[in-house]
Amino acid sequence: MDPQQQPRVLAGRYVLAEEIGRGGMGVVWRAHDQVLDREVAVKEVTFGVQVSAQEREVLRERTLREARAAARLDHPAVTTVHDVVEEDGRPWLVMEHVRSQTLLQLVEQHGPLRVDLVARVGLDVLDALCAAHREGIVHRDVKPANVLVDEAGHGHLTDFGIATTTGDSSLTATGTVLGSPSYMSPERATGQQPQPRDDLWSLGATLYTAVEGRPPFDRGEPMATLLAVVGDHPAPMVRAGALQPVLAALLARDPQRRATADQARAAFR
Repeated sequence: MDPQQQPRVLAGRYVLAEEIGRGGMGVVWRAHDQVLDREVAVKEVTFGVQVSAQEREVLRERTLREARAAARLDHPAVTTVHDVVEEDGRPWLVMEHVRSQTLLQLVEQHGPLRVDLVARVGLDVLDALCAAHREGIVHRDVKPANVLVDEAGHGHLTDFGIATTTGDSSLTATGTVLGSPSYMSPERATGQQPQPRDDLWSLGATLYTAVEGRPPFDRGEPMATLLAVVGDHPAPMVRAGALQPVLAALLARDPQRRATADQARAAFR
């Protein structure tokens, strides 16, 4: 934010301070809640100039869905949603502010991460996913950019923007692939209905990236990457150490052979 400008205030209470994150669906700001006198994070949904009115409505509803999904979960490893504000014809999510970096940022800054750190983060995110699955929520976008690592080295799962809940209608824009190809399970890549086991595969791919410093499947182009996810084996692990067996089991192409949550939890511990 330009220091010469007056800070923006949402809903008469949330003072935007500085940008702390940016992605395909928007910008995240550190902000101050004047009513409760606490620091929060505010997610601003941004619309590109080429986005149609229909796609704007999809993005708006997706943001509201994220808020509803996260609000159903009361878990220390799930970023809490405090409020939803509608201004400028779009929603803004007001969330718990976790002093952290994303797993993606850590890998970009430091390269492959220590096995013990990755195991701890994996255990935290697995617990968050299990809490979501008990509520009938499938996250569908577990990836390094959506895992926050706090100053104590614990993991937090964020961004339920494309989560699906039992009973929800399908929500997509024409021609849009929901999710990140490098972290999308083979079943999702072939159009099957989302299941909790998809999130386990994505967790395996996310932790593989953290410990190896590169995704298990990355062909530089989305369709080529999806084809690799469906038909190829992940690149051999060279740094995973004691995590190699559980990561390989989470990345099993056959969901019936994939590691269960309980098996993964035991391995992370």
